[in-house]
Amino acid sequence: MEYRVPQNEQNRLLPSAKGQKQNSANWQECTDAISLATGIVHERFRRLDGKQRKRELDFREARRLEGLRIAGELHDSLLQGFLGASLVVKLTLQEMTEDSPARASLNRAAHLMQRAIEEGRAVLQGLRYAVVASGSLEREFSDLLTELAPASEAQARVLVIGQPTALKPEIQRQIYLIGREALVNALRHSTATSFEVEVAYLRSHLRVLVRDNGCGIDERIVRSGRASHCGLLGMRERAKGIGAKVRIYSRRGAGTEVQISIPCGIAEAA
Repeated sequence: MEYRVPQNEQNRLLPSAKGQKQNSANWQECTDAISLATGIVHERFRRLDGKQRKRELDFREARRLEGLRIAGELHDSLLQGFLGASLVVKLTLQEMTEDSPARASLNRAAHLMQRAIEEGRAVLQGLRYAVVASGSLEREFSDLLTELAPASEAQARVLVIGQPTALKPEIQRQIYLIGREALVNALRHSTATSFEVEVAYLRSHLRVLVRDNGCGIDERIVRSGRASHCGLLGMRERAKGIGAKVRIYSRRGAGTEVQISIPCGIAEAA
């Protein structure tokens, strides 16, 4: 059966020319209103973006000026102090006999001071950290352990997991400095007899572990990351600046493990 709409019903369903014109006008008004609202929103976002850019520029300039101020203070105090102490050590070495039992320790102290002076000068001059000839993070830690942990007093080793990959120099510098801070803290405070650095080149991220079997750190201090204790806050801030994470696992009498992890996409050289 075929159903047909009666003629009078067809006329009622079809819009009139006047209705079509009214609908068109209403549609145009809606379109104009939407365009106006969109323009207002875009303008407000543009102004916000401009203010945000200005804040960022002001923040960068403030950081630059603060960096210059700190550099000047470090040069006038810390670096000059190291230079003076280094001179005293060198003069003492010149006056000592070759068979003096303290000569080896003073030589090591003089070497560490000279290295600190060179690194300090590089930082003050805004230079990038000059990695060792091998270019590997594990080699840097191996050299550090050789310098800081005499074999007669503590066992120390570096483990490598996975296939070593070239890292961005500045990323490698920051990871090394975090690990060095952890090692120096352990040597100074933990009374440990064993130290271990593990550098793991994993599929998704680079992981560095610094372990010791010392007296450990109070769990409350680890959780709070108090700035005055063991440089924990400094390590976390340094890690945050390069997109890395630092986790510290420790408790009294059970040793300490510092874990540094960073995605490969950030750490690996192009």
